[in-house]
Amino acid sequence: MRRVLSLNIGQPREVETPHGIVLTSIFKDPVSGRLAVRGTNLAGDQQSDLTVHGGPNKAIYAYASEHYPYWTRELRRALTPGSFGENLTTEGILESDVWIGDRYRIGSALLRVTQPRKPCHKLALRFDLPAMVKLFWQSGTSGFYFALVEDGEMGAGDEIDLLERDKAGVSVAEVLQVYKGESEDKGLVDRVLAAPLSASWKREIRERRNG
Repeated sequence: MRRVLSLNIGQPREVETPHGIVLTSIFKDPVSGRLAVRGTNLAGDQQSDLTVHGGPNKAIYAYASEHYPYWTRELRRALTPGSFGENLTTEGILESDVWIGDRYRIGSALLRVTQPRKPCHKLALRFDLPAMVKLFWQSGTSGFYFALVEDGEMGAGDEIDLLERDKAGVSVAEVLQVYKGESEDKGLVDRVLAAPLSASWKREIRERRNG
């Protein structure tokens, strides 16, 4: 069964670093009850820097609970839902199973898969570990973003119901393989570029292949 194990939200907070104060919303905590999801946010959640986070194509970030045991071993620390800045900690839905453009019903909200996650320096800040961005990127456990198609509400325990699969048939994991240069399959590259993937990903894939 595909389901939501935890809803996690956070507000911008200032964190002191050796290079100055950083404003970040990567610190997210689980909440009980049901939350409205409208526009580009879960109720009570707010992104800090909309130039790189949030917006229509990155309204909701999902990360699989199945990845947590790996990170507990790798980082040698206890982890709680929301540790990776995800809004939804999920069960039964992995990067290899999810296609770009797929539509899912969670609670009463309708969501569409748009892209994997590329980690930034704030993930390293969250774990107080400079190597965390590299470790996360190498792991292939990116999680993925949803755009909101229809407003609604959701809560922990809600099933993640697949309503429609995109015809390009490109998984989040395959996008990562192409982006990172791990696959030279031209057919796969063409399918990735034909999928309803966020434009910035397509542009960078073309630049990497032409560079």
